[in-house]
Amino acid sequence: MTSTRRKTDQSDVVTLSEEDRAEAIDRLYDVALDPTRYEALLDHWESAIGPLRAQVDLSAPRLLDDPQIAAHFRRATEFLDRVALGDRKGDLEAILAPFDRVATVLFDRKYKLRAANAAARQVMNLPEQACLRDLPIHEADINAVATTLSMLFEDPEKDTAVLRVRSRRADHLIVLRLQRCAAADGTVLVLAASNEVTLPPGFCDILRQAFELTATEAEILRHLVDCRSVNEIAAERDRSVDTIRVQIKSILAKTETHSQLELVRLALSVMDMTTMTTQPASAPRVVSRGYAMLVEHDYKSLVTPDGRRVDYLVLGAAQGRPVLYLPLDFGLVRWPASAESFAARRGLRVIVPLRPGYGMSDMVGRSEDYDAALIADTMLVLRAEGVTRCPVICLSGDAYYAVRLARTYPETFSGIIACAGMLPLTRREQFERMDKWHRFIIAGAKYTPHLLPFMVKAGFVLAERIGKRGFVHAVFGNSAADIATFENKEVYEAIIIGSETALSEHNCAHEAFSRQLVSGQLEDWSAEINALRGQLPVIFMNGTQDPQVPLATFEDFRREYDWIEFHLFEDAGQLLFFRHWRQVLTRLISLIED
Repeated sequence: MTSTRRKTDQSDVVTLSEEDRAEAIDRLYDVALDPTRYEALLDHWESAIGPLRAQVDLSAPRLLDDPQIAAHFRRATEFLDRVALGDRKGDLEAILAPFDRVATVLFDRKYKLRAANAAARQVMNLPEQACLRDLPIHEADINAVATTLSMLFEDPEKDTAVLRVRSRRADHLIVLRLQRCAAADGTVLVLAASNEVTLPPGFCDILRQAFELTATEAEILRHLVDCRSVNEIAAERDRSVDTIRVQIKSILAKTETHSQLELVRLALSVMDMTTMTTQPASAPRVVSRGYAMLVEHDYKSLVTPDGRRVDYLVLGAAQGRPVLYLPLDFGLVRWPASAESFAARRGLRVIVPLRPGYGMSDMVGRSEDYDAALIADTMLVLRAEGVTRCPVICLSGDAYYAVRLARTYPETFSGIIACAGMLPLTRREQFERMDKWHRFIIAGAKYTPHLLPFMVKAGFVLAERIGKRGFVHAVFGNSAADIATFENKEVYEAIIIGSETALSEHNCAHEAFSRQLVSGQLEDWSAEINALRGQLPVIFMNGTQDPQVPLATFEDFRREYDWIEFHLFEDAGQLLFFRHWRQVLTRLISLIED
């Protein structure tokens, strides 16, 4: 992987080589179209961006301040907005669902059609039991399609291809975009999307708006999508071939693409995305209801002085000793059933605020300070519950918010227990040590914050597509302790139900997730944490298998903050609280009773 430096008015900006930029953009639109390809983008991104991080100062680390890349990320984010997050249909229908106006079929290894959407059956006039030869492709090009299908089935290194083949209709071409996928039972299939369809209504207007094209340029791009040659376009528009080529060159510049094939692929992605709609949310969920062992709890609601709604839960003993619990940006607001029962028996009233943008808590405006709103909302909830003093349990990066609360309201907080807690990251190697999923997001927030919204949104859509279990196994796959913890039936229920505040049929907290990461927690807040020395107990309980705070980083923390009480668990990772909640709560009770 190579990099370049681009001169700006202020400084040299480290950016990608032309080759890496082109591949990153290609994979970016793959993810916008199919979020299950997220990990392929992640792997390429890390191989390209990792070396660049070594070239910048951590105190001023913004990478890729590159208008081309930023523009593509913005467009891909807009496309991703259109992906449906509602209920899915049947297995094969779900694969075809995003392509309701694009003629799309699914091939098996014998080149038989396992499924076809309505557009394909109508446009291609397919019989009920169809195969490759029933598609309206010229006989001379059938073998080329068969060869490409075979390659996609057999070569694990190749999973997508774009073909231009002749139609049976004279002087007409078809663009086939082929992509390997899998049914729920593991059967490998290849999805084939064809452009031989009626373009969506207002397609030219969509192109003009997306890429700031003129009406003429949008029309030319439509013709290119429709497989017209330059000569055909020139003849139809009564212009010279040279004029059309100049206009195509202008379109390439505006779309920041480098070839007509890349341009057509981008436009086809726009076409696909215009067919996707977000399912409307039904009535708000006001109950946290488990499906097995968890007790049902009603959400309580407050209204902030500026009119926003803030929801929160109370777990454990309704009239017990108060404990503030900060549930991480995954929205893990529920505990394992045994932990909630233990809290009730020991007289702990666990107060769990839903931060802005989670569950039914209203999001703050884009120009507002997210961290300040989170702190203010938390204090509003504590006052509503009549809390004058309490300890805090927090997870991972929420140690930052626990410290902010204790610094701002020292009279209110009596101690902090951080489970898998993260302290200020002040050295590049602390980012590089993370497992790839955590590094992709955390380092992305630190080094390329302007690109973070797409990264996070695609991750949320991926989690919805492959299910929370599949997503947790992907993200925590290198932490055997976290996977084992998650698969515990009580933990599984707590995480699945609790995280509904972040991602469910009615909730998607991707914006709030991003806003937290680019606020203050990735800055150097060591002065804030050190100011608590001697003021209240600060206890960190970490695991050796934490993908975000691996052992070497934990040892950094222990050396740099020798006044903090540290505990290390060999059999735990980032989900430490859910595995060792009994030790956490026992230490908490000792704090309260001291």
